[in-house]
Amino acid sequence: MKKKTKSQKKEYLAQIYRRNWIPFALSVAAALLISAVNLLIAWVLQQIIDTISGAGSYSLGTLTLFSVGVVVLICLFKTLTLLTRPRFIRRAMEQYKGYAFEKLMKKSIASFSLEPTSRYLSAFSNDLASIETNYLDNLFNIILNVVLFLGALGMMLWYSPLLLLVACGFCLLPLGASFLAGKRLERLERTISEKNEAFLAVLKDCLSGFSVIKSFQAEEAMGRQFTKASTDVEAEKCRKRKLTSLISIVSDMAGITAQLGTFLAGGAMMFAGLPVTVGTLVIFLDLTSYIIMPIRELPALLAARRAALGLVDKLASEMAHNVRDEGGATLETVQQGITFSHLTFGYAPEQPVLHDVTTTFEAGKSYAIVGASGSGKSTLLRLLLASYENYDGDISIDGRELRTLKSGCLYDLVAAVEQNVFLFDATIRENITMYRPFPKEAVDKAIAQAGLTALLEQRGEDYRCGEHGSGLSGGEKQRISIARSLLRHASVLLADEATASLDAETANHVSESILGLTGMTRIVVTHTLDESLLRRYDGILVMKDGRIVESGTFEELMAAKQYLYALYTISH
Repeated sequence: MKKKTKSQKKEYLAQIYRRNWIPFALSVAAALLISAVNLLIAWVLQQIIDTISGAGSYSLGTLTLFSVGVVVLICLFKTLTLLTRPRFIRRAMEQYKGYAFEKLMKKSIASFSLEPTSRYLSAFSNDLASIETNYLDNLFNIILNVVLFLGALGMMLWYSPLLLLVACGFCLLPLGASFLAGKRLERLERTISEKNEAFLAVLKDCLSGFSVIKSFQAEEAMGRQFTKASTDVEAEKCRKRKLTSLISIVSDMAGITAQLGTFLAGGAMMFAGLPVTVGTLVIFLDLTSYIIMPIRELPALLAARRAALGLVDKLASEMAHNVRDEGGATLETVQQGITFSHLTFGYAPEQPVLHDVTTTFEAGKSYAIVGASGSGKSTLLRLLLASYENYDGDISIDGRELRTLKSGCLYDLVAAVEQNVFLFDATIRENITMYRPFPKEAVDKAIAQAGLTALLEQRGEDYRCGEHGSGLSGGEKQRISIARSLLRHASVLLADEATASLDAETANHVSESILGLTGMTRIVVTHTLDESLLRRYDGILVMKDGRIVESGTFEELMAAKQYLYALYTISH
């Protein structure tokens, strides 16, 4: 499992560098060159001071030219950074997010329904921001610090090995403080991600259930939940800030001590007659900061980098979890029909919802499924959409077991019209096409068949539906959902209580639209026992306690005077 997770993480990280090597290489080169120029500045400063004190090897004119050259180099390398690093990070984040979203979209309906959406909201917001800052941005800071550290050590060793030992001795304190805090920073970063995920879950519930909260006057109770979730995440952020500040304070104090100590030790060496010049003391003062800064910052940078990689691990693991096992079978269309054979299923293994269901839906015909609430009607349709696959028995389409079909093939064959139709804040046409390119003639035909022509004539194709379709009525939303199914040329249309929230007249119009469709199998779960509609179905399945207790045409079932007869009589 660990090897699989590691391999998945590599796939995600590979997206950062895919077709992005040139900006990355140039950004790294710029970081290396800037580090080298910083060390060169320290050398020039030492030479200037030694020249002024009479111990230098170069004239002031030569050193002036060196100084101008250093400034020009800094400008050039900083410009190179400006041109390449933002481009690298932009492409890296675009490709990483695109790959993650592609993986998310490959999950089946069943897989996604088993997981909280707040997990992905956190992954695509807070976690991505952390990865951008702590992995990508910090990568160049790590390179800069490592080069400065190694370069400073080499230069100090060249100037005075003895003074280098003194400087290294003073640097042990910030080194210890940084490494002690590094692991804790990594743990805090992951905890913040988890707390933020919980906060987003509460926020999503508050926004989605706004009308319910208001109508039940639950503002105060939800406010307490929101405050607790917000407090939890901010408390963890506060702990991180405190730890970071503590590291900074200890490191700053240790750095000052190291610089002063090194300077005083160098002065003592000068008085003792050792070969140490004033310029050497100054360059050691400068180079000591290049030793202390990496010691202070590198452990925190590396800890933050490990934490960011942990978030990549987390996302890779979540995307690989609850993924539908893809079959290899495909079907172009449904020609024979759909068969349920001895089907038993329960959301919990010990509590079956469906019991030994056996029935057949012939291709091209229309069927109504009726029964009391909780009888298993909607569950039957969810299984046909592969929302759950842990059932006993068989579900076959034209003789192919449902679990052997590819998800893409299944969703091409089967379309669903649900009670709550989701609409994007986009135009009516975009909501019908789902942003996919279709010939105008095909779209216009689907619009006409779904009964949307009058709506488009009244409001126009560019009319925006509003968030969740707030600008449309319930019946108009259902017709858009029907048009989507027609445009895809689906062989099977599933309607799960599609008219439950509509008024009687609108519900009747939507039902008429579904029954009027030809060339597709229609399976409708309905609570409306309207005789004029029920007579038009080729078959009616009556369910009770997870079983099909009777089936037939409306006339046959009414003549039998059993369960449907009782339901119809009570409702009328």
